[in-house]
Amino acid sequence: MSDYTKSTNFASKDNLSSGNPLKIVKGTEIDTEFNNIQTAVATKADLASPTFTGSPVLPTGTTGVTQSSGNNSTALATTAFVQAALAALYPVGSIYTNASSSTNPATLLGFGTWTAFGAGRVMVGFDSGNALFDTAEETGGSADAITVSHTHTATSTVTDAGHTHTGTVGSSGSGATAGGMSVPINGTSIGTSTTGITVATTNASTGSSGTNANYQPYITVYMWKRTV
Repeated sequence: MSDYTKSTNFASKDNLSSGNPLKIVKGTEIDTEFNNIQTAVATKADLASPTFTGSPVLPTGTTGVTQSSGNNSTALATTAFVQAALAALYPVGSIYTNASSSTNPATLLGFGTWTAFGAGRVMVGFDSGNALFDTAEETGGSADAITVSHTHTATSTVTDAGHTHTGTVGSSGSGATAGGMSVPINGTSIGTSTTGITVATTNASTGSSGTNANYQPYITVYMWKRTV
């Protein structure tokens, strides 16, 4: 944008003596002035809905109009608008996280009162159908495993009533053989015996009980809650 600079000092001509050729106002002088004015005006922004180029700035000490929240036009935004937009992104109750900086968000963002939040805990979504998760900021869980290590038990029952070897002995002869055993001629019972089977059942334990044995995969960040 160009500023207008006057080329001819017309007032100085009044002090010149009559007959001095410089006292005459020439058409070329007037034409030059109007051309300079035209150029300056044409390169200035309009007062109503101007479109700026380059790097426009407000004069020192002046205040621009703060646009309404949600305005997504190309209108100029003041720092007040920017600050209000950031505050709208983090209303009271919001959680701010940062993976590297422990600086309070009040310093980083320039608004609100923030307190450290959720030390040593992960966040879980609200679930009205689960009594564990149906209240905001409800806490629970344990870092220590108390039921992971366990033993399976079993009962084995062996039933063996024994058995009897029997044989038929004829009416004559000195003896008979039944089931590979020799018995007298007048005996019909050979004997009873059990198998002597023994059954042992063993179940191994598994798992690992102990401190800090119940964590899910996690990553540590700084968390803050906006309270005001």
